[in-house]
Amino acid sequence: MSLEKFVESFAQNIAAQTDCILRGDARAGNKHAEKALAAFMSLREKGDAGRDALAALFSHARMDVRVTAAAFLLRHKTAEATAVLEEAAKGQGLAALGAQQTLRNWKDGSWALDLV
Repeated sequence: MSLEKFVESFAQNIAAQTDCILRGDARAGNKHAEKALAAFMSLREKGDAGRDALAALFSHARMDVRVTAAAFLLRHKTAEATAVLEEAAKGQGLAALGAQQTLRNWKDGSWALDLV
């Protein structure tokens, strides 16, 4: 599968996960989260090229997709990811809350999404 297909899968599954959470369907949301994580792991196997491909989602139409991509890329693209998260953290809703928590974890040293 191409890098673009993995990025597309990541974005689609993050969006679907959020939609499931908002509907109260945690079971389906977890399935989408697993698929998004699998897409990320496949991108990570490609090294920096895979991570760079995922960074294209920093300008995605959906804030939840932007925030999640930024959360996963904090170590690799610190300045850009932080900017995405700080902007999102100013808002309201689930993605804003996620951005706020991610920034808090990053600053206190407990962030641990992409350590390899």
